[in-house]
Amino acid sequence: MAERKDIEFSYSLTDRVIRLSLGELADFSCAKYDGDFSLTLEEAQRRKHDFVAERIGIESGRRVLDLGCGWGGLLSYIRGVGAEGVGVTLSSAQAEACRRHGLDVRLHDAREVTRDTFGPFDAVASLGAFEHFCSPDAYRAGRQEQIYRGLFERIAGVLPEKGRFYLQTMVFGPNMVPLGEIDVRAPRRSDAWYLAMVGAAFPGSWLPLGQEQIVRCAEPHFRLVSSESGRLDYIETIRRWDKRTHAWNARMALLKLRLVPRWLTSANFRFAYTSGESSNRVCFERELMDHYRLVFERT
Repeated sequence: MAERKDIEFSYSLTDRVIRLSLGELADFSCAKYDGDFSLTLEEAQRRKHDFVAERIGIESGRRVLDLGCGWGGLLSYIRGVGAEGVGVTLSSAQAEACRRHGLDVRLHDAREVTRDTFGPFDAVASLGAFEHFCSPDAYRAGRQEQIYRGLFERIAGVLPEKGRFYLQTMVFGPNMVPLGEIDVRAPRRSDAWYLAMVGAAFPGSWLPLGQEQIVRCAEPHFRLVSSESGRLDYIETIRRWDKRTHAWNARMALLKLRLVPRWLTSANFRFAYTSGESSNRVCFERELMDHYRLVFERT
């Protein structure tokens, strides 16, 4: 799994930029347009939250765990319908931002969530965190499926029989290139170059090798209830994010200036964030990556 220092690099460094662009309770995971791109970003994010709630039963009186809760978008929704939400993250900036809004968020490793440490839950959700649970080193060592199986076992341990788990995650797509080809020195705008940029932005993270691998690792604790690709929705979501983060205003300019020291000292930061390219969007467009919304039920 990506270590805490990796998560801090990916999310805490840009914390204030994200919150200024997307709101204090920024929802930094794929929205749900279902082909209707006339929706605003906020409307599409609300549609996603409604979908998650319907699929796993988020309603008043229920207790819901959000693994990798980000800036608290789903947790705020959970609170709004009268349910109790508990979130975990390894980003100190995300945890602090959530707590400022009265959300119950723990700075905790998702791999260590158990019934003994957190108690039971009626439902579990994870939107965009699963892609950080395996590192490239763990993949090379052949441990990817072991990590996923262990995680599903722990999630099953906090759920009742027939309790549901909503998993929204990026995966590698059908056009993924071999790991050995991914290199910052690859030809500019090649598949390998864009994938290297994604790796620079999210160090310590390696994606699942398709939804089939995830479903296989969920057994014997879960059965798959439903699955749908959100690849096209993610392309549109990223377009909306880019428009907001690239918009000029004095406050945004000041925040970005504060990142100059990191730009000067980190080659990864320079490559990932100042190349002028939206690597994730291109990877989705070229089907180097895909995105799935999976609903599991504990067996």
